[in-house]
Amino acid sequence: MTPEELNIAFENAVESINSHTDPFPADVLLKLYAYYKRATNSQDSPSSSNPLISAFKTNALFQARGISTDQAKELYIEAVKQYFLYRK
Repeated sequence: MTPEELNIAFENAVESINSHTDPFPADVLLKLYAYYKRATNSQDSPSSSNPLISAFKTNALFQARGISTDQAKELYIEAVKQYFLYRK
């Protein structure tokens, strides 16, 4: 997949998640959160009014710390595909 194709596939995956209205399982959300942050090089610290949620977000980011931007995009795309595949 070319860099341009990867970016398009990533944006499509993000759009499919953003337009989905059913609630997501927490483990899926945390995985997507970490991959998205890595894929977009976001340096924002995890925040939530609930310290436990912030801790889970921090842990998810910690687990994804060694992956590149492109790997994070690929993993995000795959996680989205798997989520929607198993929902059917």
